[in-house]
Amino acid sequence: MASPRVGFDCSPLVVPHSRGLARVTRALVEALERRGRIEVVRLVPEKGATLRAWRQRELPRAVERLGLVGLHSPVSAFALRGPGKRVQTVHELPWRHGVRENADLRHRLWASLATWRAAAVVCPSEHVARDLARTALAAHGRVRVIPWGVEAVFADEPAPLVVDEVVLARYRLGDEPFVLAPGAVRPKKNLAALLHGLAEHARRGARPLRALVTGGDTPQLRTDLGLSARLGLGRRVVVLDEVAEEDWPSLLRLATAVAVLSRSEGFGLPVLEALASGTPALVAPDSAQAEVAGACGLLVDPARPEAVADGLARAVAERETRRAAGVARARAFSWDAAAEKVEALWQELA
Repeated sequence: MASPRVGFDCSPLVVPHSRGLARVTRALVEALERRGRIEVVRLVPEKGATLRAWRQRELPRAVERLGLVGLHSPVSAFALRGPGKRVQTVHELPWRHGVRENADLRHRLWASLATWRAAAVVCPSEHVARDLARTALAAHGRVRVIPWGVEAVFADEPAPLVVDEVVLARYRLGDEPFVLAPGAVRPKKNLAALLHGLAEHARRGARPLRALVTGGDTPQLRTDLGLSARLGLGRRVVVLDEVAEEDWPSLLRLATAVAVLSRSEGFGLPVLEALASGTPALVAPDSAQAEVAGACGLLVDPARPEAVADGLARAVAERETRRAAGVARARAFSWDAAAEKVEALWQELA
């Protein structure tokens, strides 16, 4: 049987999206191309094109012109009209967890449109699948859980000729221990929970820890920096506007811990990358990131500073003893495994 010829919306690779979404799109497509079980046709908008118009006008035309069996979207938005099957990706439903970010009418509408147009809906975790189960999707059996993977560059030992400590000098970080808070400049990332935990950790007389926050300047960041001043953390919050992709693995290995205390996540890719790097991850209970971490995650209640401080203390004390289990947990998630499930989905649909 001929391999299905599938169009993949690769717009996150050329149009500004979150770093996580771009990484997921690239890694999945590259794994599918490497394996060759289905024929991947990369589709990207031309420079200056409006993304919405491109999806609704140009993608349906591409299905006919290129003889595609359908279109695979890495996000919830997809081409509604035209021939062929549609596979949608729903990363999370934040409104079900009291989070406003990406919870507007447009996002809610896309999540509901799949009930009549998408042949299948991919979500990265059982956590999201349970949220989707409250919709009409569950009755149609269209939800497929396909966890993301971790790239080989994330490992507990650096590659030959890579010296992690060089990154400390490059970003002028010094050698004091830090907790990494990836992208915690957005409201949903809940940096305040980590700051309260760090303040409690310091009050207990423990060796002070810094918070290393990545992401550009935002109103939420300014609010949280004000909170850090009131908590007496002073210069213990360091913000890096931009971290080069090649430096990210080193930062993860150098961190004392990685904190992902979001109120809503669809998967929590930094958690998986931290575990692969041999670094403990603090996660909120009953969350997608806790699902990803499994027994290797340090579960802390973000609403309780003393619980976050306890998690930080455990991360410091148990960092080396937890390393092997975290690395083994991360190895259970691969992009080949994700690609295999996508291949099976499209072979079924074709």
